[in-house]
Amino acid sequence: MAEAAENLGASPAPVRRRWLRRAVVLLAGTPVLAALVYSPAPEAQAAQPSPVDVQLTSMTPAAPVKGDTLILTGTVVNNGSETINDAHVGLRVGPLLADRSSIDEAAERSGFRAGADPGEIDPAHAVKFDSLPSKVSRQFTLTVPVNKLELDKDGVYQLGVSLSGATESRPSEQVLGIKRTFLPWQPEAAAKRAQLGYVWPLISTTHVTAETGSDETQTPVFLDDSLAAELASGGRLERMVALGKDLPITWVIDPDLLYTVDAMTKGYRVRVPGGKSVQGKNKAIAEQWLSSLEAAVQGKKVVALPFADPDVASLAHHGKDVSGTLGQLRPATDKAKQAVETVLHVPASTDFSWPVDGAIDPAIVNVATSAGAHNILTRSDSLSESGALGYTPSAARPIGAGATAVVADAELSTAFDGDMLNSGTSTLAVQRFLAHSLALNLQKTEEQRSFVVAPPRMPTTSQVETMAEALRTLQAGRWTQPADLEAAAAAKPDPAAATQVPGAGQYPEALRKQELPVTAFEKIRTTQNTLDHFKVILAAPDRVEIPFGNTTNREMSVSWRGRPEEAALYRDQVQEYLLGLTEKVKVIPKSDATLSGHSATIPVSVQNSLVQDVHDLVLRVRSANPTRLMFGDKGQAEQQVTVQGDHTQTVKFTANATASGPVEVTAQLFTKDGVPYGKERTFTVDATEITPTVMLVIAGGVLLLVLAGIKMYASRKRVAARAASEESTQPSDESPDTGPQSAEGSGTGETVDR
Repeated sequence: MAEAAENLGASPAPVRRRWLRRAVVLLAGTPVLAALVYSPAPEAQAAQPSPVDVQLTSMTPAAPVKGDTLILTGTVVNNGSETINDAHVGLRVGPLLADRSSIDEAAERSGFRAGADPGEIDPAHAVKFDSLPSKVSRQFTLTVPVNKLELDKDGVYQLGVSLSGATESRPSEQVLGIKRTFLPWQPEAAAKRAQLGYVWPLISTTHVTAETGSDETQTPVFLDDSLAAELASGGRLERMVALGKDLPITWVIDPDLLYTVDAMTKGYRVRVPGGKSVQGKNKAIAEQWLSSLEAAVQGKKVVALPFADPDVASLAHHGKDVSGTLGQLRPATDKAKQAVETVLHVPASTDFSWPVDGAIDPAIVNVATSAGAHNILTRSDSLSESGALGYTPSAARPIGAGATAVVADAELSTAFDGDMLNSGTSTLAVQRFLAHSLALNLQKTEEQRSFVVAPPRMPTTSQVETMAEALRTLQAGRWTQPADLEAAAAAKPDPAAATQVPGAGQYPEALRKQELPVTAFEKIRTTQNTLDHFKVILAAPDRVEIPFGNTTNREMSVSWRGRPEEAALYRDQVQEYLLGLTEKVKVIPKSDATLSGHSATIPVSVQNSLVQDVHDLVLRVRSANPTRLMFGDKGQAEQQVTVQGDHTQTVKFTANATASGPVEVTAQLFTKDGVPYGKERTFTVDATEITPTVMLVIAGGVLLLVLAGIKMYASRKRVAARAASEESTQPSDESPDTGPQSAEGSGTGETVDR
């Protein structure tokens, strides 16, 4: 950020007097050091090597007031090969730093620089060591009343914690190591205080797959269970909620995170190797976190990013020319508001877009505003000043077409980048942040200004804790007062501030290399086309449209930056799972059939292995040789098909053969729009021709059978009549059941009757 150098208000006379007093002490007590400090030789001005590593682990209070006692703790390590004798740790207080660039220069300096680094304050406050052997460390605590620091005017003072001593090869006392930090001095509330809006982002990576259970609630399947660690006590997201609830911040939330955690509270499954899933076990952790968040956001400003935090820069540079891609942004924005209100029961603004690292160009602005956002959260190292103003203007900048660039201060926004686990690193970061915030407020301008801080999207636990420490110090309100992000966007813009959006050539190459490629958006489009084709046959399309719509947003998420292989695998798995669902509705493979006669019925079965019904399907059968085999009076026939969930429906088609021989038949499903659905199935129908000769032979055979039957009937009648006649001529005194003829007759009759 270009900024003109400007004095923060040092008073020359008091400063000269203070330096004079310190010079007298130095000249009286340490003549060799005094010679180094005041020698005009250029080599004396160079930074001296530091055989001692000085680490500052804490500084309290971070922004003292009159009557306070400043306490600094740390360690010193002798990295040299010689023992240091008569060593002591002392505090050095420099003059006011002129401007923000002076703060940065001092922070980057290493080693002691005679003439540039201030003299040590009263040695009575030093911590002494008889000796510091090689490779040995010592802890120290400096305790100094603030009134001993001779702080003249409000502003930022450089502090130096140094170790001085002598070695065998260098017997005169000299500074052997130093660590610099800053002391912001504003003991009374300033007449004009800057408004400071701090973005507090609740964003995580993508955790949910497209897969859901077949139950009524469609239990989601997670990629893994890593989110639970972020939500658990001491986890990154748990710390953000626990610390953020008491801070003057604006919550900036990815609604996908809310939906994901909310799904965990209702029961979820986790994918395991082999393609299976197991029941998730962290329901209670999710419930606790969500309950804490709901309480924390009450009465606070909440900004909801578009669902799944889409990468607007990737969309602008690689996705806008892939049909249908930009159409995903508006639904993502609409879902955002609903998610926050449903899960957290608070209103949310959806009027902000946040490109990665606040880097913008005209294409990014156009894509962001196309989704309905009027405020683009950018950064001062992207939309920079020329330096002509001499101060940092307010965050709000009109950039045309009703859009406002909300320019976060780059120095403040990146103050806590890097690893803050080390207490020394964290302490220095806090002091530098406070120094810059005070320097901003002390810049000479008549107008009250509004600034914004946009930290990393997914700060680590140590970064979160360091951010919180800095904000707690600012809560005293001596040079800043809290403001929310919406207020910063609505603040009166400075008419002299830069409003020209940087060109495409100025977009950082490092960020461009991390963007989603065109192939990613083409794959997403393929999945969307498959989904559109699939849902038209479903009786309950929401069961696939909602989870896959959310997944499409997740495929475009910023969280895939730096993870191209994982992103590609996720997209592939989404498409494979969707194709697997579409294949659950299919024509069952059919074996070959034989058609005897001119006409017969051919059954074709459609299987639906989904849990819901399918409708609006058309099953079409087509003969490869209509001159031999026809359906009705055409070469093809079709029927509408509706199949209940987990059922199979058989459809019958009447086929007519005009000649004998095999004919290939194709069965294919179509949607109501005439688009083929699923795989076509082919089978062979062997038609047997029925000739007139064959018909005559068959008719002759039938006639012979009829004649034979008539002959047999007549024969039986004659036998029965003869038997009746013989019976009537028998003598009257002969018993009917004693003669052999009766048995024989009976036997003859039995044979005929069978």
